[in-house]
Amino acid sequence: MAELKPKNIAIIGCGGISEIYMENLGKKFKITNLIGCSDILPEAAKKSAEKYNIKVMTNDEIFNDPEIEIVVNLTDPQSHYKISKAALNAGKHVYSEKMSAVELDEGVELLELSRSKNLYFGLAPDTFLGAGPQTARWIIDSGMIGTPILVYGICQRKYILEQNDSKISFVHKAGGSIPFDMSGYYIHCFVNLFGPVEKVTGFTQTRNQKRFFLNPHSPLYGDEYVLDSINTMNASLQFANGVLGNLAVTSESVNDGMEKIEIVGTEGSLFIHDPNYFSGPIMVKRPGNPEPLVIPYTHAFTDNFRGLGVADMAYAIKNNRMARTDASLGLHAFEIIHKVWESAAMGQTYSLKHSVERPAIMPKSALGDQCAEGVLDYAGF
Repeated sequence: MAELKPKNIAIIGCGGISEIYMENLGKKFKITNLIGCSDILPEAAKKSAEKYNIKVMTNDEIFNDPEIEIVVNLTDPQSHYKISKAALNAGKHVYSEKMSAVELDEGVELLELSRSKNLYFGLAPDTFLGAGPQTARWIIDSGMIGTPILVYGICQRKYILEQNDSKISFVHKAGGSIPFDMSGYYIHCFVNLFGPVEKVTGFTQTRNQKRFFLNPHSPLYGDEYVLDSINTMNASLQFANGVLGNLAVTSESVNDGMEKIEIVGTEGSLFIHDPNYFSGPIMVKRPGNPEPLVIPYTHAFTDNFRGLGVADMAYAIKNNRMARTDASLGLHAFEIIHKVWESAAMGQTYSLKHSVERPAIMPKSALGDQCAEGVLDYAGF
């Protein structure tokens, strides 16, 4: 077999999430070759470039470089639409952090643009490709808990008020608040397990809407600002296969680390770890078992493999198949959140316009995470 030719990649946005992407795309995956980065703050790009031995570039240099095939968009959510659109128009495949945009019609536009240009467009999160959620998928498909009936997801966090910035954090803005920041992890996991959602309704709130900068060292100390997005959501979901679901998220709780998913089946229940992670306890409770049983992983990728979706997309390009993190999945999640928000205002149930194919399950593997990269190329053997 010929030597694997990696895809050249550049990252736009060198903030906090970029380090794990650069570590994985630059060092862990054979299919990805990280060659450059850019940031609105030149010193941030310079620091990342020096650490990972890559080039400091401007956005335009990335867009115009014929060697760069994939642009990974790690900017703030309010910049996703602009950057992804420019990259697609430059003929680049794009993988973006969630969500694709702030407004739903912008997300639709980006997906349609990628299709019209025959380019791949992928969206985070990719944690559902990890050992935990893929093992849960195998449990569902094997019938271990019978026919799924109900699924519950809960995410409670405390998004700290402004501490040290001179601007409002993206997590307090439209497109970045907790329904947009965290719900995708749950919805992507749900769709991986059951397929697409058909109808939604629900309730939302913006709690503690008026806030203040709290850090005395900030030039905005004591200044008031107003949240422009929901920060608490309770969504009711009807899946096309008949499963009924509930997803509750809030950033206003004092408790972190309580995130979980529970699935009720006709012959047992399945408990899944926080879907923000690639692995964690996967447990099944069946009649006759006094306690839930921990199920060993059937799949690889237990570590923090953010960027796994980029690697999968690179292999999808190589083998001319659909990427598991195709933007149709991210758009499906995006529409669900927007329509639940709208439902709360209008008191209606909505049938979704933008469906999605259930992503292909990852091949089972007992190999270590590095060797297991080959499962992404399985069709190419």
